Amino acid sequence: MSVNQPALAEPKPRFGGSRFKWIAWGAALVVGLGVGVGLAVLPSSHSAAPAITSAAMQTWAAGEQPAPAFTLTDQHGKPVTLSSYRGRPVIVTFIDPLCRDFCPREATVLTQAAAQLGRGGPAIVSVSVDPWGDSPANFRADALHWRLAPGWRWGTGSYAQLASVWKSYYVGVQVANAKIAGVHVRRITHTGAAYLIDGTGHERALFLYPFTTSDVVNAARKLLAG
Repeated sequence: MSVNQPALAEPKPRFGGSRFKWIAWGAALVVGLGVGVGLAVLPSSHSAAPAITSAAMQTWAAGEQPAPAFTLTDQHGKPVTLSSYRGRPVIVTFIDPLCRDFCPREATVLTQAAAQLGRGGPAIVSVSVDPWGDSPANFRADALHWRLAPGWRWGTGSYAQLASVWKSYYVGVQVANAKIAGVHVRRITHTGAAYLIDGTGHERALFLYPFTTSDVVNAARKLLAG
C-alpha cells in the first residue's frame, strides 16, 4: 500500500489463455504499508525436471528454459539487465519496497541465503512491483531496516516496463485503490516468487513464498555443483 504517491497510469496486466494456469497461493493482510503474497501464475507448457529441492514449486534441467531478458534501472540510476549476469547465477525476485509484511521476510530469507553461499553465490535482483514506492529514500530505508545483502539491486522502471517483466515471469500483480480517512492509498497484491537462474541465463528453480533459507541454499549448491 502506498500513500500520496504521484499518479501513474495503471494498465491492467493481461494473463490468460491456454498457456497459463492460475494457482492460488494465499492472501496477505497488509500491516503498515504493502502486501506480500498474491497469485502465482505458471506456464502450463513448462515441464518439470527432476526436483532440485522438494520446496521448489517448479524446476528445469540445464539449458531447458531460457530466462526472459529485461532491461531496467537500479536504485543508483544504472542499467540492470539479466544479460550482465552471464557467467554468474542470479536470483530474480519480485518485491514491494513499501511492504511491511511478507516482502521483508522474503528479503531476509534471500539475504541469509546469500550470506551462507558466500563468494560466488547468486547475485540478487529484486524487480519492484510498486513503481509508486520506488524512491531513493525507500530503497535506503529498506537496505537499513531489512539488512539487505551487499550488492542487492532493485529493478525499477515505468509501470509499463515493469508490467512487461512481471508478465514474462508469470508474476501476477494487482493494484487496488482506496480512500482511508480521506487519504488515497494503493494496496499492492502480488506473487511472492523468486527464480534461481544459472550463469547461462536459464531458469533452474522457482520458489513461491513462504520458502526458507535452506531451500534456496540447497538448490543453489546443487546448481553450482552441477
